Amino acid sequence: MSVKTEFWSIYRQALPVLFIALGGGLFAGVVLEGLVESVQRFPGLLVMVPVFLATRGNVYGALGGRIASGLHQGLIEPRFQRDERLINAVLASFINGIGISIVIAFVTWAALGLIGWPAAEWYEFLGIMLISGVLTSVVLIFGLLAIIFAGYKYGYDPDNLVGPIVTTLGDIFGMLFLLLAVGLVEVLV
Repeated sequence: MSVKTEFWSIYRQALPVLFIALGGGLFAGVVLEGLVESVQRFPGLLVMVPVFLATRGNVYGALGGRIASGLHQGLIEPRFQRDERLINAVLASFINGIGISIVIAFVTWAALGLIGWPAAEWYEFLGIMLISGVLTSVVLIFGLLAIIFAGYKYGYDPDNLVGPIVTTLGDIFGMLFLLLAVGLVEVLV
């Protein structure tokens, strides 16, 4: 395959996914607008948003990379089945996603206290991060796998799909579940 042919193949596969990602990012921004109202009730909430979204991309981007490599090497079949490699990768990503959510809550609370800015209680940040972390982890794992497997079956290179999929799903569902978590914590606390 020539360089020009490969370039156009990558471009043709990536462009539609990037347009979907653009729409997802805009939608996440609209949801963020709804979250802004909760800042008075939970001071420091917006400090967690970029960190939360970035870590979704880091953790689940790594999962997508492992799955893409496994598909390319023929070590993973493009379907949901009992496979030790797949289970281990998913479990590690889930634990990392939840673990980093807990860390975000405590580090945000401590950092805001250190610089003297107002902050919600540590347990409120923890509740928000745990609820949104668990829910986004589940959606990102299954959404990412379903889209990568389907794309691979239809001839798409999973390496062209992983980044935009993780970013889009992470932004959309990360913001939705943050908004949901804020509402739940507000009711429960």
